[in-house]
Amino acid sequence: MQTIKEIFRIGFGPSSSHTMAPRKAAEKFKNKNLNADKYKVTLFGSLASTGKGHKTDIAIKEIFEPNDIEIIWLSEKTLPLHPNGMRFEAYSGKNKLTDSWEVYSIGGGALKEAGDTNKVLPKVYSFTTMEKILKYCEQKGISLWEYVKENEGKELFTHLEDVWQKMQDAVNRGLNTEGVLPGGLGVSRKAWMFNRKAGMLNREFREGILVSSYALAVSEENAAGGSIVTAPTCGASGVLPGVLYYLKDRIKCDNFSIINALATAGLIGNLIKYNASISGAEVGCQGEVGTACAMAAGATTQLFGGTVRQIEYAAEMGLEHHLGLTCDPVEGLVQIPCIERNAFAARRALDCADFSLLSGGYHRITFDEVVNVMKQTGHDLPSLYRETSNGGLAAAYTNRKTKI
Repeated sequence: MQTIKEIFRIGFGPSSSHTMAPRKAAEKFKNKNLNADKYKVTLFGSLASTGKGHKTDIAIKEIFEPNDIEIIWLSEKTLPLHPNGMRFEAYSGKNKLTDSWEVYSIGGGALKEAGDTNKVLPKVYSFTTMEKILKYCEQKGISLWEYVKENEGKELFTHLEDVWQKMQDAVNRGLNTEGVLPGGLGVSRKAWMFNRKAGMLNREFREGILVSSYALAVSEENAAGGSIVTAPTCGASGVLPGVLYYLKDRIKCDNFSIINALATAGLIGNLIKYNASISGAEVGCQGEVGTACAMAAGATTQLFGGTVRQIEYAAEMGLEHHLGLTCDPVEGLVQIPCIERNAFAARRALDCADFSLLSGGYHRITFDEVVNVMKQTGHDLPSLYRETSNGGLAAAYTNRKTKI
């Protein structure tokens, strides 16, 4: 299992799979073929289906321009390893092919090369299940964040300090920006309005609205192509920072505690990514927002003083109660239903933490079992509901537009 840095990537929205990773792949291919006269990029499957809404073409063109660049969209065809496949080609002279490269965007901004399934980053963690990690922590009397520190060292926590600052910056920008999000759906930013109205409500209602406003703020920044942190993806980037920003004031958390909570959240996301998937194109939105909710629930439980077993239970619930969640972005944009889902998942994460702390942390279905179920559920979902914008809410919106 790789470093938690792979879960928390600092970059620009609106999509880690469709924007960040293709940009990274384009940079790598161009640097290898600087003398080419022409480039061609073929996008397959989900990348082709929702790429225009996710600004995939813009991200790629920005790397290759002013060179001649052609982008081909093949939504009806997929490459063998993942729904998000890309083929890069370089040409010189009279249309002579000089290099070709197939690569996959596997979620959270990560890339995987075709024909080299064993090529991975160095292994950082020897334990790859929550149960083994829990037993190790209980035997040594340490917390989950201390286990992360054992494996990653102090360097990771320096990275997490930067991550936390970028998360707070995104919340603050989102709370102070009004207007309509780009893309043509006419979706207005709501974070500033939620935050403003929360101040006029009594405490019972104010708290829930505040955490929603923080999650919305980051999600709206992401939808606008702003600077955010994948947690674990761009599409789910509002959940964890929204919750942590809220807890910072609610229980007066210092930076040290927040950074440690981020380490625990990253471990939870890492386990899900390793044993299942965080790619909406592969397993639906349960892999994105469901994972983000699990990460936030675990982090919250730790900040509330929960045991490692209670943290595991909260994370299990965060994922369990998103099982089967489809990825059906309207017009391929990370707006409807993505933005609202971040707000609701943030509030659910707090509920999961409360439930776990009240119950003592004992439960029948384990975190590891839910992760396996999520993976199987995602594979059982018809491809329509895995980031194609051809089913679900996306289809309903398209059908309505056609009738008007």
